[in-house]
Amino acid sequence: MGWQKLSLGSVVSLAVVTIAAFASGLWVLTAIPIGFLFGFFLERADLCGASAFSEVVLMRDARKLGGIWILIAVSMLTFAAGSSLGWISLHPKPLIWANYLVGGVLFGVGMVLAGGCVSGTLFKAGQGNLNSMAALVSIPIGVATVEYGPLRGLLRYLESSVITDRGGGSVTLASLTGLSYPTLAVVFALMTLAVALLLRNRKTAPEPARRKTGDSSLAQRILTRPWKPWQSGVAIGLLALAAYASSMASGRNYPLGVTHGVLHVELLATDYPVQHVWGSAPRPAAAAPDALPQAGATKAPPEKKVVWWLVGLVTFLVVGSHVSARLRGSFRLLPKPPDETIVAFLGGLLVGSGAALAGGCVVGNIMSGVALMSVGNMLFVIVVALSNWATTYVYMIGPSGLRGTSRVRET
Repeated sequence: MGWQKLSLGSVVSLAVVTIAAFASGLWVLTAIPIGFLFGFFLERADLCGASAFSEVVLMRDARKLGGIWILIAVSMLTFAAGSSLGWISLHPKPLIWANYLVGGVLFGVGMVLAGGCVSGTLFKAGQGNLNSMAALVSIPIGVATVEYGPLRGLLRYLESSVITDRGGGSVTLASLTGLSYPTLAVVFALMTLAVALLLRNRKTAPEPARRKTGDSSLAQRILTRPWKPWQSGVAIGLLALAAYASSMASGRNYPLGVTHGVLHVELLATDYPVQHVWGSAPRPAAAAPDALPQAGATKAPPEKKVVWWLVGLVTFLVVGSHVSARLRGSFRLLPKPPDETIVAFLGGLLVGSGAALAGGCVVGNIMSGVALMSVGNMLFVIVVALSNWATTYVYMIGPSGLRGTSRVRET
């Protein structure tokens, strides 16, 4: 069967790459299976941050938002275990409150217009969504505008408004409460489990029984049917620890993140020379023969750097989501109205610039940042949610809404 060949080929390919990484010690290669699985898990439940927030307003449906929280709670537990075992070193983001306010507003508005956050546009591009592809073209432009362009001064100005804890470090729930990270992780996990059980018991009508098919194996059901958001959340939460350890071994002390990955892919296509980061230390690009410095002259290394772990992650995130979409029959390469595509492109600019100002997106600041208990990233969540909900109402619901809610599920 087609699904069997595709899944077997994917498993074999990922196994070969993983073995090669362990055999060679080139840990950056592990970004390939991690990115593939990340995209696969996101696509399984269509777990996009933009729709997770918007569907709360549009459909009174918080299942995707709940899936993201379960992802965070599971990540907390895995990070606590990994830190205790010495596998990872926790590195929460600082409380640069002005960045989270300004960047969060731009990001929250932009992801409604773009039809997805950064990770959402990546995995939806793998599904064949042309609007997401348009947004994916403009997102790195927005990031570059902040990192290297006219908004760089604004970035530096906002970053000066930083609040630290008493020791000069990042403000986290642990530093505020005096409780250890593992203790708080267990508390959040127990609270999440209690709420999940309470909500389950409140269900009045049983779910309709699924039709049983004689040839439907467990593997087939997992690979060819959509997952519930909480199932993808658990899977990504478990994957997060492997991603953190892989990232650290490749010169980047942070778990999953995709914003700068899309920027670095663009830099590979548009800029030279750049610094190539493969491992624990930057590896500068080789100079062209005609660009070698004269005797006694010094040449500064390239300012722009490309972290290959991030490049592998975002590239194979799209591949993994495409394979997932093929397996469950959700791949559709359909034309979109030109006005929608233009709006998605403009929304991508806002998503990219907002994520760059805030230092991350749904993946870096919410899935990973909140899991690290960064108070700054929690502020980012609040700003993004309010901006998303206001834009969703004005753009899709309100009396003068520019789009009908009937198209929401297409984005």
